[in-house]
Amino acid sequence: RRDLGGFYEMSRAAAFVREGGFRKVALQFPDELLADAAAVAAGMEEASGARVYVLGDTTYGSCCVDEVAAEHVGAEAVLHYGPACLSPCEKLPVLYIFGKQPLDVRCCADAFRELYPDRQSRVVVLSDVGYAHAMDELEQHLCPEYPHITFSKVVCGDAPEPLLPGEVRQFGRQFQLETAEGLQGCSMFYVGAEGLALTAFMLTWNCCPFASFDPSTGRGRHETLNVNRLLLRRLYLVERARDARVVGILVGTLAVAGYLTLLQRLRELVRRAGKRSYTLAVGKPNPAKLANFPEVDIFVLVACAHNSLLDSSDFYRPVVTPYELELACNPARQWTGSYLTDFRELLPGARAHVELPAAVPAAEAVPDISLITGGMRGATLCHPPASPLPRSAALACRDQSQALAEISPAASFLESRSWRGLEQQLGQTPVSKAVQGRRGIAIAYEEEGCEQP
Repeated sequence: RRDLGGFYEMSRAAAFVREGGFRKVALQFPDELLADAAAVAAGMEEASGARVYVLGDTTYGSCCVDEVAAEHVGAEAVLHYGPACLSPCEKLPVLYIFGKQPLDVRCCADAFRELYPDRQSRVVVLSDVGYAHAMDELEQHLCPEYPHITFSKVVCGDAPEPLLPGEVRQFGRQFQLETAEGLQGCSMFYVGAEGLALTAFMLTWNCCPFASFDPSTGRGRHETLNVNRLLLRRLYLVERARDARVVGILVGTLAVAGYLTLLQRLRELVRRAGKRSYTLAVGKPNPAKLANFPEVDIFVLVACAHNSLLDSSDFYRPVVTPYELELACNPARQWTGSYLTDFRELLPGARAHVELPAAVPAAEAVPDISLITGGMRGATLCHPPASPLPRSAALACRDQSQALAEISPAASFLESRSWRGLEQQLGQTPVSKAVQGRRGIAIAYEEEGCEQP
């Protein structure tokens, strides 16, 4: 049995609660740590004197802080345990306790030496948050031998200071590069198991070769994930987004700072592209939930940087990221080879923000050809309809584009369906009086009797 006080840093957590003067505190646990929740909660109440509530089944990904559930119990702060995406929150103060996962530092250092025999290699060391506590010791083993090695530091929340030359700050990691050339010529060494975090790192820093060390197996390896093939798959989804006429915006987080601003931008982006959007809050998305919306051609998931890359191969419709939808609908944004998983980089004021270009009249819009269907589609942003439809259809004013009818993707889809739902059929069916129905339960109604086998 693990030492709960050391693994969960209960002394530091209790000091955080006492110094903040919090009377109600929510403890958020992932599924793999729920077995210790009762003991940790009892210890925290005794050490801090605050009322403690345990949050188990999170609404979205467990790596995100569940501020909604915390507000339901009136919590004044959240202690987040286990893996975390380190996305900044807006409402409640948060203390991250990653859990000190065991790491054989000597074995990890030996694996690093085998993977990088050249002592002049330029390597950036990243780690899962559960092994961040051991990075200082690993640095002491490797820095004397590798003069060009760089260790990243875990940073919780957004640092107010501007970036220094050569500084990289992403995914809650911060490191300083030696040269102004950036990550060109650098390799990445990741300490942790294969998962969403590693995939996000590899897609974002796709110019760097990756190697990893899995502490559970004690083995290091060069990562063989075909990043180019994965990027081709994502770019195919961009083309699917260009073809889509109805877009479903999935709200996958209610806690990450800036998600409301992004929702407004996505709605405007879809509207300016001549598409229709619907905002859906379905909790954790799965194929069964999203299959209830057959009218939607494609979904865009608003989530943290780790959960936005959803494998949609099992879904009825593709699921893309906000960055991919921007590539599809914003003509001013071009593919540069760099991939973004953190939607906050797309917001106004961020380093990767690109303004929407000026809209053009519908009559001047230049169509292009879909690479998937071979059909023609509009490629530029168009003005919205000049005026709403009149109440009377007896007389109608033509607009400047000489359009005679408005096209509704949802109405077109409904027209193509063989079954359109129940219809009233007023005056066509006889009216029947209300009669006494069955009484009892489905296994044995009263009129059926109780026959014993």
